[in-house]
This record gives sequence, C-alpha cells and structure tokens, in this order.
Amino acid sequence: MAEKRKTIMLVDDNIANLKVGKLALSDKYDVFTVLSAQKMLDLLPRHKPDIILLDVDMPGVDGFEAIKLLKANPATREVPVIFLTAMNDNESELKGLVLGAVDYVAKPFSPPLLRKRIDLHLLIESQKHALQDFNDNLQGMVEAKTKTVLKLQNKLLHTVADLLESRDYFTGSHLERAERTLEILIPKVLANPKYRAEAAGWDVAMVLQSSLLHDVGKIAISDSILKNPGRLTREEFAEMQKHTDYGVKIIDKIADDADVAFLSYARLFAGTHHEKWDGSGYPRHLAGEDIPLLGRLMGIADVYEALTSERTYKSAYPHDKSVAIIMEGKGTHFDPDLADIFFEVSGALNTEM
Repeated sequence: MAEKRKTIMLVDDNIANLKVGKLALSDKYDVFTVLSAQKMLDLLPRHKPDIILLDVDMPGVDGFEAIKLLKANPATREVPVIFLTAMNDNESELKGLVLGAVDYVAKPFSPPLLRKRIDLHLLIESQKHALQDFNDNLQGMVEAKTKTVLKLQNKLLHTVADLLESRDYFTGSHLERAERTLEILIPKVLANPKYRAEAAGWDVAMVLQSSLLHDVGKIAISDSILKNPGRLTREEFAEMQKHTDYGVKIIDKIADDADVAFLSYARLFAGTHHEKWDGSGYPRHLAGEDIPLLGRLMGIADVYEALTSERTYKSAYPHDKSVAIIMEGKGTHFDPDLADIFFEVSGALNTEM
C-alpha cells in the first residue's frame, strides 16, 4: 500500500513565489497555494495540512500575526510552520522562532534546500507522533498491569484473611466486617479538617485492602490460645497481645526493602489497633494523637465488629447497645472526635451489618 502523500499549504502574497514553490514540491507533496494569511485561516477548518510554509511580509495579516492565531487555536497549534522571508536579520528570525515557527527559509529559496527542510520537519513530526503513540500504548500497558497487580494483591489479602479466619474460627467474617466499617467511617474522617493533614495522600482503596491484615500476627499465636473458647489466663492473654508485634514483624518481612504503600498502611493497622486513647492499650501504651490515625480508626472498627458479633463466650450485642458501649469509651478507649464521627455514621453501619 502506497504511503499517503503529505499536504503542504504554501501562503504568499506573490503569485510568482506560489508557482515556483508548487512546481518545486508537487512531485512529492500535495500543495495548496494561498494568497493571504486570512484566506489560509479561512481554509484551515476544512483543509488541515501537514506543514505550513508561511510568508512573513504580507499585507493585512502578516506572518507574525498569523502564527499567533495558529498557535492559539487547539486545532492548528501542532501544525509545524516554516517561515519564508526576504528579511535577513536575526531579530526577525528570533521573533518568529519565539512565536512557534520551526524553521526559516530565505527567499528566493532553493527548491532542493526547501524540500530537504520540509522532509526534515515532517520526519520530526512523524517521530513525535510515533513517540506519542508509544507513550499512549505504554500508559495503557502500565494501567493494565497495575490493575492485574491490584487484583492479585486483593486476592492475596483475602486469601490471608481466609487463612486467619480458618484458624481463629470464633471470629467469623471479622476482617471483612471491620473493613466495611472503615469504608463507612473514612469519608467522614477525610472531610473533617482536624484529620485532613494526617489523612492527606491516603489511597483509600489500599487503606481498606490493607485493613484485612490488621490481625495477621495471629498466625504466630498457638492454636491452644487462639481456639480456646473460654476465658484466657493472664499468661495466655499476654501471649495473645503479642499478635500486634508479630503482625508488624510479618509485614516488615513481606515488605523487606520494597516501597509498597498498602504494606505501610497494614503495618500501622497491625501494630496500633489495640492502643487506647488514655494510654492503657498495647503493645506500646501510646496515648492520644501519638496513636496513628489508622490505628485509632481500626480500634473503633475492631471493637464495634466484636461487639456486634457472636462469640462462644457471648451473644452478639444489638447495634444500639454496641454504639452505646463505643460512646462510653469516648475519651478513654477511643479518640473522642472519631467516636463522634462513628456516632454520626452509626445508622449506616446498622444498615450495612
């Protein structure tokens, strides 16, 4: 299949120059000859060329004014413009280049030189478009790969969640229920000016995914403790508390030196979701805003889910009673402002659960 001929628009108020230019170029290009810049501007909506050869010194709209109009129009700003001029001064040439011309050819022009200049700039345009197409395709490939990785990541997280729940069978769908609670809480938190700075830059989808790892440290807890249906002894409870530190160590081992955002979120969830506002939590006895915001959020979601779920040692509490217990812990167990936000969205939680 023959390559489509490129189109040249030659604009000059001198008919002799138009004839010479067309004769020099017609063997290789389709050439439109135009007697004024204004006529060129009128033609462009219907005939867009691959390159414009534009005389500078013309009556009415001159070349400098014409190129300003070309570059201001999104439909024509990418069309390369070569100035044709009898002017022989650096100031005029610089002005044209600053306005967006890609080259200058002096008149009277040499036809072989003019063809070479046109060939060069059409080649540059062709390579520029090829590079843009490559970049567009590359972007599409990256987006497709990213979706695949995120899908795999999500599947991996849910597999880990299933593994945890198969060992700690008293919790049922605890991890996913806590995730849904966070999903309702987080938009309100992001809208609150108090938390805007700490929450800036959160990838909410990743935050929610990573929350499934908040109890990953339970993998390291023995079955005799994890599956004990009765009340734990003091020693057993002390061992159970270690699941927060175990979780951080497991996530650090997975992350190694990788810069993976969702693992940084998971690390905060795993290590701080049992800290309490008054400093009586574990493992580090952090207090107040020293507890990362994600840990304070998960603390609420984790307790609410546990309260509303049946365990071997208790029945599921009704939604209203569970909300009341959370609010009783406002300012002691829980960040008081987050507790208020939780109360605001509690109706939606009751619907969801």
